[in-house]
Amino acid sequence: MNQPLAGFAPAPVTARMENHGNHMLKVALQTGNDLLARVGSMVAYEGFVQYEPNPPAVRQIARDWMTGEGAPLMKCSGDGLLYLADYGANVVVINLNGDAISVNATNLLAFDAHLTWGVERVKGLAKFAGQGLWNTKISGQGWVALTSRGKPIVVDCGGGEDETYVDPDALVAWSPNLKVKGKRSFKAQSLIGRGSGEAFQMAFSGTGIVVVQPSEDSTDRLRVRG
Repeated sequence: MNQPLAGFAPAPVTARMENHGNHMLKVALQTGNDLLARVGSMVAYEGFVQYEPNPPAVRQIARDWMTGEGAPLMKCSGDGLLYLADYGANVVVINLNGDAISVNATNLLAFDAHLTWGVERVKGLAKFAGQGLWNTKISGQGWVALTSRGKPIVVDCGGGEDETYVDPDALVAWSPNLKVKGKRSFKAQSLIGRGSGEAFQMAFSGTGIVVVQPSEDSTDRLRVRG
């Protein structure tokens, strides 16, 4: 029985975070290098791992979660291997290496606890979305894992004058240094997007990337507060 299953065994650890297949995250935990992960995402672990739901680091920014953007998080600590997943979604692993990323909270799976993070308002969208749109910004030296409903595409905005347009329901993450503005196209409302009754897109320009998933499920969309 072991022979047919041998191909699914985990590979040797080569990084703090890495994929096991397309739909699972493997994290090498070490004492003193804690992880914040989505509550309920643990599917297996080896070694000694402890979990703390709603840790102090999360409670400190709980006031920002009145926007609805915050995701329930748990602190994972100890020594061992931790496996995380989110209902079979694709997992994307990023080593920030001093950079920053702005993430839709519904697509945030896990990140190193020592990273700087918080909920921020996206500038430039207030007139399109009432009080604006909120996202989770993460920065520093460390690892982040995102989820995507299907294999995502990473679009390089290129730094030119041209803008990149994205349906908000399909947006996963973007470089926070990009300029963002909203656009409505009533003539194309039956062709673009499926959630709002009109074609509302987010336009990105500057130097950076945008991560887009092949899904427009309204449960995955960014939180917009009117």
